[in-house]
Amino acid sequence: MPNLVDRLSRGMAVLGGMILTIIVILVFISVLGRGLNTLGNSDWLHSVASGFADWLIGTGVGPIEGDFEVVESSIAFVIFCFLPICQLYGGHASVDVFTSMMPGGINKFLQALWEITLTAVLILITVQLFVGTMDKYENGQTSFLLQYPVWWAYGASFIAAVATSLVGVYCAASRVIELVSGRAILPGSGGAVH
Repeated sequence: MPNLVDRLSRGMAVLGGMILTIIVILVFISVLGRGLNTLGNSDWLHSVASGFADWLIGTGVGPIEGDFEVVESSIAFVIFCFLPICQLYGGHASVDVFTSMMPGGINKFLQALWEITLTAVLILITVQLFVGTMDKYENGQTSFLLQYPVWWAYGASFIAAVATSLVGVYCAASRVIELVSGRAILPGSGGAVH
């Protein structure tokens, strides 16, 4: 089971990284196109090199239409892709000003408690994403510019959230077993390295 959870977490992180890379390239190309279009339409370039300005505008250079819609609909999916590995390896931000002074048993109890709480929140988010996906599917809502169905983004995020919830359940159960048995199961359970 640990190997399966690790492979799922890593696979989701790789998928999230690939989609994030595509988003970055899309934004770069769109911003570059917008900048070149602005340059081509500038009074300064028309006064210095009118022919070049006309040629630049004639190429049709400009921002990618609907780029913000693609970024907006993809970023939630990317976030949910990175959450499983963050959950499995305990990569969430934590403030241990007071807990660092407490005995190890209390810290293990708090770890288990927060792992269970976070997993419950992840499951709630996953359920709400399913409800949102069904709602967007049934009402046929589309994006403004590109006119693709909005439920696609909700559905992709739901699938990634299911993977996140499964890893969360595994982590919560592992923390409880660690609390009861005293043995380390999850990566990094031996304590933080500062």
